[in-house]
Formats: sequence, C-alpha cells, structure tokens
Amino acid sequence: MIQLRLWQRECIDQALQAFEYQSHFLCHATPAAGKTVMVASVAKVLLERGSIDFVLCFSPSRAVAQSVGKTFSQILGRSFNGQIGAAGGSYTYQSMNTLPKELWRVLSEHRVFVVLDEIHHCSGSSWGDELSLGNSWGRTILDRIQGKASFTMALSGTPWRTDDNPIVLSRYTQPDGELHCDYEYGLERAVTDGVCRAPKIVLTDNREISLRSSELGLKTYSSIRETISQGHITYPDFLFRDEVIDQTLSEASKKLLEIRKQVPTAAGLIVAATVAHAEQIAARLSAFGERPVVVTYNTPEAHQIISNFKTSSDRWIISVGMISEGTDIPRLQVCCHLSRIRTELHFRQVLGRILRRQAREPSNIGGWLYVLAEPSLTEFARRIGDDLPGQHVVSFSPRSSKQSPDEAKGSEMLQQEGQSAAWDLGIDNTGTWDVAPEHNGARETIDLSVSNQYWSEVLSLFGERAT
Repeated sequence: MIQLRLWQRECIDQALQAFEYQSHFLCHATPAAGKTVMVASVAKVLLERGSIDFVLCFSPSRAVAQSVGKTFSQILGRSFNGQIGAAGGSYTYQSMNTLPKELWRVLSEHRVFVVLDEIHHCSGSSWGDELSLGNSWGRTILDRIQGKASFTMALSGTPWRTDDNPIVLSRYTQPDGELHCDYEYGLERAVTDGVCRAPKIVLTDNREISLRSSELGLKTYSSIRETISQGHITYPDFLFRDEVIDQTLSEASKKLLEIRKQVPTAAGLIVAATVAHAEQIAARLSAFGERPVVVTYNTPEAHQIISNFKTSSDRWIISVGMISEGTDIPRLQVCCHLSRIRTELHFRQVLGRILRRQAREPSNIGGWLYVLAEPSLTEFARRIGDDLPGQHVVSFSPRSSKQSPDEAKGSEMLQQEGQSAAWDLGIDNTGTWDVAPEHNGARETIDLSVSNQYWSEVLSLFGERAT
C-alpha cells in the first residue's frame, strides 16, 4: 500500500469533486512531486465507484509511458497493457496516429478516463466546430478525445509553452491570458513538505577567458557573459571545450563523491548537446577512471539501459534527449546541464530530474545542478531562487589563477597536476577552435572595470559579494 502525500490527497479530493460538474481537470505540480501516483489513485477511485470502464494514458516518451504503465498497474492491482481484461493502457503522444481504430472506438462505446501527462507538449484550441492551429498531438486530442472521454486529467510540472500557443483543453483568464490550473503544488511547498529536495544551482564561470585570432590578437575576458557579448564566441562553443567540460565535471564530481558518503547509490546525470558531445564528455570522464553510461537517441536498447541504470551502482549517465521530464531515477542527485537548449521550460525540466527524493534519504542533501553562467541560464536560476525565498539556492563558481591549492585540486577523480584554472580558447581564420598558446610569452588583457562592476552587481542578486 502506497502512503499518499498530503498534496496528493488534496488533489485527489479536488479532482473527484470537480468531476461531479466538469469533465476536465488540470494539475500543475512541481517536477518530482509524484503526479503519476496521484492520478493513478484518482483512476482507482473512479473504477471502484463504477464511474469508468477503462483508462488511457498518454505521455511524451516511451520511457515515461512504460513508467506510467508500471505505476498504474501497481496502484490498480491489475494489468495495464491495453489488452482485454486490463484496466487500461499507456502510450506515447507520438503513437496516437498509429494506434488501431479499435482503441479509439473504446472512447465512444465505453466510459473512459484519459490521462494526459506533461500536457504542455500539446497545443491547440477549438471554437465550435473549428480547430485552431496547433501541433499534431493537440489536434488529435481535440479530434479524438475531447467530448468523447468521460473524464480527462492533464498533468504538468511546467505548464507553459515557449511558442506561447495555448495548451490543449486548458482555460485562460481574460484579458491577461493566465492559465487556469484546478490544483497547484509549487516547488516552495514541495521542499518545505520534504517531498522534493532543495535545489542547489551552481553557475560555473571563469574570470580568465582568453581568445586569440589572427585578426584581433589576444583578448582576455572575465566572464562568459562578457565573452559572448563581444560576438566572437557563442554559448555552444563553450560547451564543446575540454577546459570548460573539465571544470564543470570537476565541481560536479566533487559534490557527487561528497553525497555518496551519505547516500552510496547516489548518481549523476550529464545532459549533453549532441551524440558527439556525449562521446567527448565520456572520454573526459574515462580518462580519470570513470566508466560512464551513455544513452542517446541512437543507442540500441536505450530504454533498457536507462532501466538498468535506475538500480545499478554506476555513478554517471550521459544523455542526449533520453532522460527528460517524467523520467523517474530517484538516485540522481547531481546534474551537469551542458545542453544547447536555453529555455526556462527545459531548464526546469532538467532540474526536476534531481529533485525526486528517495525513502529514508538524509534531509540535508539537496539536488545539485551545475550549469554555465550564460545570461539566459543565469536568469532562469535567479527565478528558481525567487520561488524559494529565504533559501540559498544559487551560487557562482568563478575560478581564477589566485585560487587556493585545495580549490585547484578539484575532485579526487579529476585532479590534474599543474592544471590552469584559466580557459584558454583560440580561433583561427577557418573558425575552428584550438588551445591558444602564449602570445610572445605574455597575455594581452582588456580593461576589466566594467567586468568587475558586472560581477559586483550579478553576485549581489544571489546574496554574494565579488572578491
């Protein structure tokens, strides 16, 4: 018997009451709060009351769909494989257009409860008999599910879309266009309740970033923000640099080793930008004695590899597009966000992978996210901090050549004798990057007065002082 959390009981009660006079219910609960257990419990009550005959669940990935099916089967005490005699079935949004007609006919001939997980992936709305422009998943929901299902329940940990299109089946207030949620469970309450780990976001930066080109000579900058603003290098360029990867992995690995002293099974996730990037990161980790698991959209049996990792003792898994929202791996407690995607939606979804608490886990251990201090990502981190007033959520990791010997060592696994703290980046006329050598034995620097002002201002936003 699963012990329901307070918020889950509240949401279940509100949903059941709402279904007495409306057919759709939207729950916004922070990532890792336990939405699947909650909605499966709603289905259980509806089945026991004789209000429904069947349950259909849709979610954005195969891994999540499998996890949803397993949870529903456990809660309902029945098979959930979509076959005759089962309580229902779990499918992906991608599969909706290839599902057999017989399955859709169930909606017309029986009382069906449809669960729409991470509903923000589905856009579109309708006026009378006309369907608005939306994505294919949203249009399928409007065409095949709306008005045919007895009840629908939508779930989201991040209920908004980057394209500003309306989320399917949702209600918006007028005239400000705010999304109406029937139940909300935010991050602040989840952390206070002990449902989610407290997020700890480390913004990795460097105060010595050197660029060299035949046209511009050698320039030194004091932050990622300043370097990007000059237009000679972009955020993705940083992601593929060994120096940047090493510094980020060093900080994250040190934290993971520290956590594993209390939680021996704790693991780390690295969200990579491309398959080649994942291989590059794996090579950097392997050089220091690690054996990371790599899973990408090209990996055979990727879902089985993820499933095996959930219960293994492996320390690191590197993912490209495979471990995202809804993926349930509670032992993940450290994450390096090295993706090229810079949207708040994606940022919060990645953070959610490390906030799911394990049973009997020490209460003082947070979920640690390491991310480059790129301007947009810095702003997203600040907003997470705003969600948790009074807590120290965000910190910077600006390194300089004046760091202490202990700081220079990094983690036990990644320490390198004589490793420079500076990021030495160079560009030639073809635009390919390589390590920049010393320029006639010396480095040219630029006026850093504006940069120092920047550091003073930005660190003050997070309760720190520039040194």
